[in-house]
Amino acid sequence: MTSYAYDTTNIFARILRGEIPCNKVLETAHSLAFHDIAPQAPVHVLVIPKGAYVNADHFARAASDAEIVDYTRAIGRVCEELGLCPDQGGLGYRMLSNGGEAGVQEVPHLHVHIAGGRVLGRMLAQLQ
Repeated sequence: MTSYAYDTTNIFARILRGEIPCNKVLETAHSLAFHDIAPQAPVHVLVIPKGAYVNADHFARAASDAEIVDYTRAIGRVCEELGLCPDQGGLGYRMLSNGGEAGVQEVPHLHVHIAGGRVLGRMLAQLQ
């Protein structure tokens, strides 16, 4: 199995180092959440782990249990703090993470998009 090579010059690595500012929503020991600079919905937040992980499968294999728990809980906290949780009166949200070329991943650092604030429609066309 080939391991992932992490690009330390990607934009999220630069944000984590403080070289590029972000509009922070939440920061924890292992995660950072911030507003997307080109939002695709009324609410569009990115959640990234602070560790050098390329995508979800890399994170699942290489992250510590503490990082995995922190990241998962950070995603939940962001949804709650932004009023998106259906069990608390929110309309709901879409959570999306792209991986690799076929997944159209643009930044080689694991990130989850949380989008909401309106009905988003189908993510993919239904197969016939």
